[in-house]
Amino acid sequence: MPETILITGVAGFIGSNIAKKFLNENYNVIGIDDLSTGNLKNIPEEVDFIKGDICDKKIFDKVNKYCSYILHLAGQSSGEISFEDPIDDLQKNTISTLNVIKFGIEHRIKKLIYASSMSIYGDKINGMANEDDNLNPISCYGVSKLASEHYLKIFSKDLPYISLRMFNVYGPGQDLNNLKQGMVSIFISQALKNNKIVVKGSLDRFRDFIYINDVVDVWYKLTINNKISNVAINVGTGEKTTVKSLLEKINSKFINSNYFSEGDTPGDQKGIFANNKKLKNLCNLNKFITLDDGLDKYLNSIVNKN
Repeated sequence: MPETILITGVAGFIGSNIAKKFLNENYNVIGIDDLSTGNLKNIPEEVDFIKGDICDKKIFDKVNKYCSYILHLAGQSSGEISFEDPIDDLQKNTISTLNVIKFGIEHRIKKLIYASSMSIYGDKINGMANEDDNLNPISCYGVSKLASEHYLKIFSKDLPYISLRMFNVYGPGQDLNNLKQGMVSIFISQALKNNKIVVKGSLDRFRDFIYINDVVDVWYKLTINNKISNVAINVGTGEKTTVKSLLEKINSKFINSNYFSEGDTPGDQKGIFANNKKLKNLCNLNKFITLDDGLDKYLNSIVNKN
């Protein structure tokens, strides 16, 4: 009998793509999402979908089948929004995780894979983030994600886990209407609609951009490998890209497009990219989709959709 995976945040950009991967690998998938930011259209038809908020632990009573693994991607994912309502951010990112942990322990789940974030590192002196660095988040979002990582460690004897510290994920299916989360999609959305990109913050900031297909492969490989647990892993390419470089790459795809910097974003990191040696070793990865190729794939998907 095929194993069953429970995915929280299944209607989101990353969650829905991971669901497709596991379905293609002949797993059963149960998905939970409150559709506050996710889109019902993203969810594959084969998913046994439960609409609801995992901040309410009663939602898990509707999971009527044993699950081997939990892939926990639900949550509030914008550093900017986290300052607007820190209590809501705490509820969606930390209280929800405690509910998932409780369910996982009670139902003897093999392993919980958690979508953590690069935001837990805070500002880095040299930019490179190592998994064993001191963690000093500078946004409410980063604090809530780090708190969840600590809770996972506390309960790890009863529920093995992996914390995947996601860097800047981008690609087809990312929400072009959300201008507060996802640097690549924000810039592309503005270029498409206005032929002008307004940037919040310095153009000298830098990030690590990783394409959605690479992220999905990582989640799949680390989920099914039962030898890997109770560990935090950076999920990034290890490539440092400045905001200015990203803008120039995107602008080159549009006629007469331009950009300028105006204001800033609270809690924004100046620069960060991943030390991904652990990721490469554990997943046997040699290369990632380049930013140039990833942007082309992303833009082609938008053109073909329209």
